Amino acid sequence: MQLGGTLVIIGFSYKKFNVERKGIPTGKINISNNIVIQNVEEKQLSLGGKERQEGLIFTFEFTSNYEPNIGSIALTGEIVYMEDPKVVKEISKNWKKDKKLPPDIMKGIMNNILTRCIVQALILSQDVNLPSPIPLPQLSEQTK
Repeated sequence: MQLGGTLVIIGFSYKKFNVERKGIPTGKINISNNIVIQNVEEKQLSLGGKERQEGLIFTFEFTSNYEPNIGSIALTGEIVYMEDPKVVKEISKNWKKDKKLPPDIMKGIMNNILTRCIVQALILSQDVNLPSPIPLPQLSEQTK
């Protein structure tokens, strides 16, 4: 079932950063990144005009966990999404019923969160001397 057309994200904001380094990174380190949509809320949005438009606010949490337990990064925030009123109602109804989103909406929202949060997590990991949460390109020696 295709509910939405083009994904119209009109806002993104962080509400909380939690970064902790518990130990010195040594040896093999496993880093797992995860995104959880915590809530979806229907909202009437005003975008400069008098007319209100239907929208949804997705509350999310992005985490990077370092094993062995040497640190963690947790970012929470919100995405504001606009859509046709019928689609907004359908998404909201389905979320309240079984906490699921249509695959096309879920993919777009998750990709947007991942793109923004991985960059922020990279900056925060450098600030507290944790390894990057994603593999970064590295130069290698060339053999002749």
